[in-house]
Amino acid sequence: MYQVNEPVQPVQDIKEKKKGRAWVAWLIIVFGSGILLLVMAFSITKGAAEIPLQTVWDALFRFDMENTHHLIVIDLRLPRVIASSLVGAAFAVAGAVMQGTTRNPMADSGLMGLNAGAGFALSICFAFFPGMGYMQIILFSFLGAALGAGLVNGIASLRRGGATPMRLVLAGAAVSALLAALSQGIALYFDVAQDIMFWTAGGVAGSNWEQIRIMTPWIIGALLGAVALSRSVSLLSLGEDVAKGLGVNTAVVNALCSLSVLVLAGASVSVVGAVGFVGLIIPHLARFLVDVDYRFIIPSSAVLGALLVVLADLGARTLNPPFETPIGALIALVGVPFFLYLARKQRRAL
Repeated sequence: MYQVNEPVQPVQDIKEKKKGRAWVAWLIIVFGSGILLLVMAFSITKGAAEIPLQTVWDALFRFDMENTHHLIVIDLRLPRVIASSLVGAAFAVAGAVMQGTTRNPMADSGLMGLNAGAGFALSICFAFFPGMGYMQIILFSFLGAALGAGLVNGIASLRRGGATPMRLVLAGAAVSALLAALSQGIALYFDVAQDIMFWTAGGVAGSNWEQIRIMTPWIIGALLGAVALSRSVSLLSLGEDVAKGLGVNTAVVNALCSLSVLVLAGASVSVVGAVGFVGLIIPHLARFLVDVDYRFIIPSSAVLGALLVVLADLGARTLNPPFETPIGALIALVGVPFFLYLARKQRRAL
């Protein structure tokens, strides 16, 4: 009787908080999506060649093969902003799911070794399997992300006391550095440095319609899966004992959440490269705005993450023309101070 009634209070707390913040979540989802579309349209107009918004509209609905601006819009800038929004949503939701299921406020695919693992897999693809299609590359990225995550969790769990948040971050830094060094070594030895340069810098300049066609079903499917699991993630965020007391099969939920995170991180890294901190910053912002219910945190994170990466890509093209600033560097300007703030709060976990 005690075991059944014990978790009721935390669940009631979630329900009460949900009532007060649900309208904020819907504002973010609805109006944030509208703002995202406007920013995407504005982003298409900016770059080395300024293109009027009317020309963008004409390119979308009255495409003319002879018009150079139409070709720039359709072949270069539209795939770029679509990739930015998909990758931003994927990184943000991956971070939200990781933070919720592990109860680790510092969880992020970049900090936990997933991005470095996917990048390592890409370097192997380019060195040993040249000419491999993008579908095979994205599958290798999933395996690499799983490798990175497995190494980080294994190393962090070696010490007595288990994988605390700070130990995971330290293990993630070590594993990421190792895998990045191995990737660069492979790139130099096999003379494929030019091929993986996009991953090292991080950016969406090379995005094309083939990549979008292949990665979109993976990312959309994983996002929908995360939304479907959001209630269970909310319960897991209260602790495994609470979740089990409410009938959640924690082993299955954790496995499905891990699969979702691997797909989101692997697909994103295969397109945009080493972009970190999106999955660290955005879930915290969403949690601050909509509170603790992951049924609202996850979709809000998707919208806010997409908006962040689209804005970062816009800044990358406009801050230092005609050169581009890597979007990973721009996001890190915000992400590093935020990471240090969280690390200070978690310092006792060592």
